[in-house]
Amino acid sequence: MKHILSIGSCFAGAVASLSSCSSGTKPNDPPRPNIIYILADDLGIGDIEPYGQKLIRTPNLNRLQEQGMLFTQAYAGTAVSAPSRCSLMTGLHTGHAFVRGNKGVDPEGQVAMPEGTFTMASMFKQQGYATGCFGKWGLGFPGSVSDPTKVGFDQFFGYNCQTLAHDYYPDHLWNNELRIDMPQNYEQREVTYSADTIHQQALQFIREHANAPFFTFLSYTLPHAELILPHDSVYDMYCRVIPEADEVPFAPKDPNRRGAYGPTVRPLASFAAMVTRFDRYVGEVMQLLDSLGIAENTVLIFTSDNGPHREGGANPDYFDSYGPYRGIKRDLYEGGIRMPFLISYPGHIKAGTTNDHIIAFWDMLPTFAELAGYDKPLQTDGISFVPTLMGKEGQQTHESLYWEFHEQNGKQAVRRGRWKGVRLNVGTDKPVFELYDLSTDIHEDHNVAVEHPDIAAELNALIDSCHTESELFDFGREKESNDITH
Repeated sequence: MKHILSIGSCFAGAVASLSSCSSGTKPNDPPRPNIIYILADDLGIGDIEPYGQKLIRTPNLNRLQEQGMLFTQAYAGTAVSAPSRCSLMTGLHTGHAFVRGNKGVDPEGQVAMPEGTFTMASMFKQQGYATGCFGKWGLGFPGSVSDPTKVGFDQFFGYNCQTLAHDYYPDHLWNNELRIDMPQNYEQREVTYSADTIHQQALQFIREHANAPFFTFLSYTLPHAELILPHDSVYDMYCRVIPEADEVPFAPKDPNRRGAYGPTVRPLASFAAMVTRFDRYVGEVMQLLDSLGIAENTVLIFTSDNGPHREGGANPDYFDSYGPYRGIKRDLYEGGIRMPFLISYPGHIKAGTTNDHIIAFWDMLPTFAELAGYDKPLQTDGISFVPTLMGKEGQQTHESLYWEFHEQNGKQAVRRGRWKGVRLNVGTDKPVFELYDLSTDIHEDHNVAVEHPDIAAELNALIDSCHTESELFDFGREKESNDITH
């Protein structure tokens, strides 16, 4: 069934969690905080002011930093969208998670997670939370067993398919499992900007659930290409600030907007304006929490799914989007996987603090479980970092971290303390191993595998032990994905 978009009246009824487990709170349990997890798309660690950005203005993220904690060693699930999000949702690194790469399904959507997959939304649902996902999903296809409403979310509004999420003026979005047609955008007309619409639906969800615990996953698409947005005063400002001579207009090879990037004359100005627009969204969330009187009982997180991109006319070199690190999206060097991570919980997390504790996406599930009072066993590669957030002793740490990536002949990486091992060309008969000492070489310029053969051998063995076989994702030995641009 198709429906025409009607802002403010799109949500269907809640869908119960697939799990039959029940849970609740005891009279003496501490209050369970609301959780808002804001995930940018292809935003580099250097793209925002709290991490050193000099040109792009992000005043609301500055405020979030001032009232909370900034992490310097926070890692994504991997260097591209779908597997990074699967790691986040399931608490498993990409050596164990089901979705390990971008793999499209016709006519729209991505390969689905198995039926009954336990996600952080499932966990929150069991704890009595209202759960909402707004933005890009990319972990199933419409009607699949891992549609958002079938893995713990009461409400979903946005793009089911991450390929179609390339289009900021789409011909349809999804409200739960209902397709919402947007005829005002037919024939490539630019009338309704999807990011604004999705954001307004997210704010409405927060308003409607302000009086009871809620979990909101704001999986917004900015600043992923295409680099298109309304040409407002912010865009005009960046057009004045960024010399036109520095910009190379982007013209798509495929004028059909269905999954293709649209043209942009000023891609650098557009990218900067998209980041500042996202910052405005964050500010509006913060303002709403204040006006509802629930800011003190809300954990607010801002991060990104992977490193910066070079698509649709983007130029991460111009903005130093990767910060002091090497690599971008699709790289397992630090620039591709080390993310901005800002978190506030007023009265609980000390304001204006910086922390170098190492965290990764798979740590979110056990951390949120502890905050929500979930006391059942979890199948996870993660470690709760609640002690770090609350300034308490007893924080456990990772012995190692692991990532894999299933494009460009396959890549794997592992970090153990100061040592970082990167294995390239995994799907060929000539794999290459590189070793870096992050304590002295944060840019990963000097491969010291020859100088430290014992360490290289240990990390090679560690990589092997972290990877479990997958029929769908087999390092290039499977058919090349038709869905590699996310």
